[in-house]
Amino acid sequence: MGKTIKLPRAGGELYEYKLAGTAPIASPSVPLQGRIAFSAVHVVCDPFAEAEPLLGAAIDWQTTMAYRHHLWSLGLGVAEAMDTAQRGMGLDWPRAKELIGLSLKEAESVNGKIACGAGTDQLMPGPQVTIDEVIRAYEEQCEYIESRGGQVILMASRALAAAAKSPEDYERVYGTILRQVSRPVILHWLGDMFDPALAGYWGERNVDAAMDVCLRIIHTHPDKVDGIKISLLDADKEVQMRRKLPNGVRMYTGDDFNYPELILGDEQGYSHALLGIFDAIAPVAAAAIHALDQGDIAQYRALFNPTVPLSRHIFQRPTYAYKTGIVFMAYLNGHQSHFRMLGGAEGARSILHLAELFTLADQAGLLAKPELAVHRMKQVLALSGIE
Repeated sequence: MGKTIKLPRAGGELYEYKLAGTAPIASPSVPLQGRIAFSAVHVVCDPFAEAEPLLGAAIDWQTTMAYRHHLWSLGLGVAEAMDTAQRGMGLDWPRAKELIGLSLKEAESVNGKIACGAGTDQLMPGPQVTIDEVIRAYEEQCEYIESRGGQVILMASRALAAAAKSPEDYERVYGTILRQVSRPVILHWLGDMFDPALAGYWGERNVDAAMDVCLRIIHTHPDKVDGIKISLLDADKEVQMRRKLPNGVRMYTGDDFNYPELILGDEQGYSHALLGIFDAIAPVAAAAIHALDQGDIAQYRALFNPTVPLSRHIFQRPTYAYKTGIVFMAYLNGHQSHFRMLGGAEGARSILHLAELFTLADQAGLLAKPELAVHRMKQVLALSGIE
């Protein structure tokens, strides 16, 4: 007899949901080979800290690091201090700096793959910020990461988006930084659905024109660019850009809607991965890429395809609230003892959204401990007055 739970529907109706009873996905026992797969990973806040959620970022470092070890154990890489970690949305540069330093040490201890976000969040975006200040902010963060042996992910900058007057300003900033870095970086083009402050990035409102600016920067500095992650939720645009990259420069998909097809690729190439959803679906993601390594495309699709409805649900509008669903998954699966987030972001999604997330996770085989997941879902429901 399968486990059941009463879940809410819109309008106040409750219905009985019976769990699918799918066995948890077995983790691969060998390293992943055919694709580089980074998970942009969340942080776990400290619920016992006196700091108010809206005023300070209090992090449970032990649990936060334990989750990174979980990802490394599956063969996934860690993309540290990205927007999944609430960078610029609860996590400020001083705490991000501490997070990066700790994660680099932990990665070294297990030979785990890691790359770290460098941004400009020392600056408050506004007309008072100059291009030179943006450059200095990027320089500070890149120097910190590289001085500790880390690879840089050059994150999109709110301050640059506010300060730049033309595509040439972007070319100046990125050109300056790329000439200085000691090893190739991963560029990051984050669409405004993830962060409205990044509208018109690269100095162009039209996506094709913006892509041309970005490609011009990459083609000018191909030896300093490992790859580019684009998060536009537009598979056609990603493939279009992928085919225009210089030889040796990778495309890292950031498309949380269309990742199975983009990672699989076509006769002209494929995308590697740097995805927020991999935080929530890590065991399945690792198993699917392992199946791809074995040439088992049917198994690859059978594993990945059921995760897409979950991912599209977690990343539905407002897309930037996706982090709530990511942390909720970690809570359901026992990777943290509470459903609290920096800045009180656990309240960014409705109880109906979380209930639907629960069912989609179950159907994708992503509830590792069903009894625990049911117990914790019931606790969250009770907080909303649903007993």
